[in-house]
Amino acid sequence: MIIAEAMAREGARRLEARGIRALVLPAVAYSVAEYAAAFAGTISLSPATASAVLADIARALARQGAKTLILANAHLEPAHIASLSAAVDRIRAEGLLRVAFPDVTRKPWALRLTEEFRSGACHAGRYEGSVVMAERPDLVRAELMRRLAPNPASLSAAIREGKRTFAEAGGPEAYFGDPAAATAEEGRRTLEILGAILEEAVLNP
Repeated sequence: MIIAEAMAREGARRLEARGIRALVLPAVAYSVAEYAAAFAGTISLSPATASAVLADIARALARQGAKTLILANAHLEPAHIASLSAAVDRIRAEGLLRVAFPDVTRKPWALRLTEEFRSGACHAGRYEGSVVMAERPDLVRAELMRRLAPNPASLSAAIREGKRTFAEAGGPEAYFGDPAAATAEEGRRTLEILGAILEEAVLNP
């Protein structure tokens, strides 16, 4: 949620600089999260419920005069992304408002992100850790992070192979990539890219 919120703020800042009024809504805290089901505290919605929530939000925004809904997403679980895509299809079919949803797991957006992201080994690793260090360094347990060995297993490849949990995918502790290499500087650069992606998705539908 931290990454998505920061992405939304950066995208809004860029749009405002172009004279386009942009409001950042509170983050949707619950969605599809089955890959982490084995970890205590994980609460997952069904894809249908997750889609319905977004469609209801869009309906409420449309009634209040909003013209465009922009989805800033940093949760990359396939079923979650599918639920977002289904919501986008429903919103467009109902003619509620315009929707911009740049799926960063796909081209051309994915190619602009970091090497670790493109490798698919990017859950709680250097890519995500860097953004959290830039945004909420108070939440980072730096000493523990620096002791974590790299985990080069590609989560995206494991998903394509049909693995259904982090442990099956080769991440029993739910991290993929190299968290010890994360830096706030890389996080700030990544957020600039993510914000630019949102901006461009709005300007070039």
